[in-house]
Amino acid sequence: MPLRICAGAVIAAALFITPSYALPPVEAFGNLPFIAQARLSPDGKHFAAIQDLDGKPAAVIYTVGAGGPPQVFGSSNWLISTVDWLKNDRLMIRTKTGSHIPLGRNPDLYTWYRALTVEVGTNNWTQLFDRNNDSVGINTSTGVVVDRMPDDANYVLMPLWTRPKNDRIDNDVTAAVMGGSTADYRYSLYRVDVRTGHAVVIEDGTQYGEQWITDGAGALVGRVDITVTPLTDHVYLYNDGHWGNPRDFDAEGDRGASIIALNPDGSDLVRWRERGRTELALLDRLSGADDGVLYANPTYDVSEVIRDEWTGRVIGAAYIDDRPEFVYFDKDRQTLQSDIDKAFPGQIAHAVSLTRDGRTAIVEAEAPTMPPAYYYLDRSTDRATPIASEYPGLTSADLGEMRPYDYEARDGAKIHGFLTTPPGRKDAKGLPLVVMPHGGPDARDAIGFDWWAQFLANRGYAVFQPNYRGSTGYGRAYQAAGFQQWGLRMQDDITDGVKALIADGTANAKRICIVGASYGGYAALAGATFTPDLYACAVSFAGVSDLDRMLTEEKHSFGDHSGVVSFWESRIGIDEAKLDAVSPALHADQVKIPILLMHGKLDTTVRIAQSEAERDALQRAGKSVSLVVFDTDDHYLSLAATRNAMLSTLERFLHDHIGGP
Repeated sequence: MPLRICAGAVIAAALFITPSYALPPVEAFGNLPFIAQARLSPDGKHFAAIQDLDGKPAAVIYTVGAGGPPQVFGSSNWLISTVDWLKNDRLMIRTKTGSHIPLGRNPDLYTWYRALTVEVGTNNWTQLFDRNNDSVGINTSTGVVVDRMPDDANYVLMPLWTRPKNDRIDNDVTAAVMGGSTADYRYSLYRVDVRTGHAVVIEDGTQYGEQWITDGAGALVGRVDITVTPLTDHVYLYNDGHWGNPRDFDAEGDRGASIIALNPDGSDLVRWRERGRTELALLDRLSGADDGVLYANPTYDVSEVIRDEWTGRVIGAAYIDDRPEFVYFDKDRQTLQSDIDKAFPGQIAHAVSLTRDGRTAIVEAEAPTMPPAYYYLDRSTDRATPIASEYPGLTSADLGEMRPYDYEARDGAKIHGFLTTPPGRKDAKGLPLVVMPHGGPDARDAIGFDWWAQFLANRGYAVFQPNYRGSTGYGRAYQAAGFQQWGLRMQDDITDGVKALIADGTANAKRICIVGASYGGYAALAGATFTPDLYACAVSFAGVSDLDRMLTEEKHSFGDHSGVVSFWESRIGIDEAKLDAVSPALHADQVKIPILLMHGKLDTTVRIAQSEAERDALQRAGKSVSLVVFDTDDHYLSLAATRNAMLSTLERFLHDHIGGP
C-alpha cells in the first residue's frame, strides 16, 4: 500500500497555517524552530522534541494519541542542546553553558556540557554521574552515551575522564583533550543508572583514551587511544576478556582510525576512510584487518552515517548530489525510504526516528521553499500524519527558488554553487546580490531550506552560496585543493563566482555585499580586504581575522601537539609570514567599504577576540566599522533574540549600502 499523508496534525493543524503578511516579519525566520529533533520513545508511546519557549530551547514530551499539552523542561541558565531517549520512560537532555572556569593550566572560557534524564509523566530529573563523583568537574562534557543497552531497563554505558585513586601525577604525560593538563587522568567506561545518576567503572581506561566501542547490547568490542609526536591512533580490540595488540593509524591532520561503530550484523567495525572519496570501510572485529568496503559512492563523498537509534550500529549512509540522498543496507529500511520518496516528491525526506520494532516512524521533509516539517508515520496503515513545521509562519510564496549554479574558475576548474532568487523572480536580472560562503570550511552547501538565505531572498536579494575548493562532498582532490589556501585559491573561487554572476547579468555589479559566519565570516573579511573594489559592503558573524592568532588560541586551549592543532595546521599551514599575508586584520588599510561585525561573547569556537582585533585594526585605519556583541550567546545563534537581532541588523545594513529590492 502506498504511503498516504493525512490532513490532521498531531500537535495542532494550525501549525501548518500561516497568517497573511505583505512581508513576513523578521521573527518568522529568526525565531527558533517551533519544533526540532522529534524523537520517538523505544516503545512508541511518546515522542520528544525541542521547542521554542520564550526564545530559548526547551525539551518537551508528548504522549502519542492522547492530545493535550506536553511535559515541558526548560532551563534558565543552561541551554538545552539535544534530546535522546535512553529508555521507554527516560529522556536524556543535554545542556550547555559558557563559563570562565580554570581547566588545568588554562583559566579561560570553555563550553561545558552536562546530561540529565527526566521521567515521563513526572517532574523527576537526575543528573547523570552523581554529584559526589569528584572527577565530573574536570570534564567539559559528560553527555556521551557509548551504549544505550536497550534490553536493560536501568543502565547505559558512558565514558568519563577520571582522577586516579592514588592521585598520581605523570609530568611527562600531556593528554591533548585535557587542554595541556599533566594530571594522569584516565578515560574510563562507566555503567550509569539513568534513574539515580550513580555511575560505576566497568573498565579502566588510559590517559591516552579517545573512544570506547561496544556492540550495542552492553558488551565491549574495543577502544581507541591516541598518542602524540607523531599523532597516532591505537585501536585495541577486546576478545574473550583480553585486549589484543593494537592496530595503529596515522592521526595527523584529519586522518586517524575514525572508527564509527559495528556494521549491521556485528561482524566488522565501520570506519571513515579517504580513498579518493570519503567511504565507509570495514575492519574485522577480532583481528582489526581490513575487510572491504561497506559503502562508497562512485561520484560523491559519503556525507553522513545513519545509525540504528537503539544499538548504534551503522545501517545506512547519505551522500549529496546537489541534495541529500539516503541509502540503507537493510531491505526493509530501503523500502521505507523508497516509499517516503514517493510520498514526498521533490522534497528531501527521510525517517529521523523509529521505534525499536520499526512499526512507527517520524519523518522529516523539506525543500528550499518548504521549511522542515515532521510527520508521524504508522507503518501498519501507511498513514503519515503531520506533527508540525519548524517555521509555521512561512509559506512557499514567501520563499525563493534555489538552484545549482556551477561556473569556471580562473584556472579552468569547475566550481559548484547555488543561487537562491527572490520569490517570484526566478529569471530576474540585475539583482542586488548577497554572497554567502559557508563556514567550516570543511563543509558544503546543498539544496534545502536555509532560514538565513531565505530571509535575504525574501527581502529581495539574490543569494549566492559557492562550494569553493576546500569544500567537502566532491572528493578528496577538490577538498585538498583548498588546503592552506585561505585568502588565496579559496577566495579566488568565490570572486570568480561573483564575476560570473555579473557577466551573465544576474547581479548588479554595484550592489553586491559579502556576508558569512565562522569561516564564511573570514571569507567576507578577506573579500573586503583583498578584493575591495568587488563589493559594496561586508558582514562577518564570528569570523576569523588573524590566522596566526587563531592557531595560538587553539594551542592554548588544546595543547601544542593536540589533534585539534594538527587539523588546523593542515588547513591553514604554520608559516607565520604566510598566515599574516592572508589575515584581514593585518591589512585593514586596504579596505574601502563599510564592514559590520557581529559576535557572541560566549563563543569558544571562534573567540570574540577575533572580531575585536578586526574592529580595532579598522578603526586605527580610519575605516567604517561597527561591532555588535551578543552577550549571552555562543557561536551557533542559540537564542531567538540573537537570531532576530542579527537579521534585523543585517537587513538595515544591507538596505543602507546596497539598497532594497
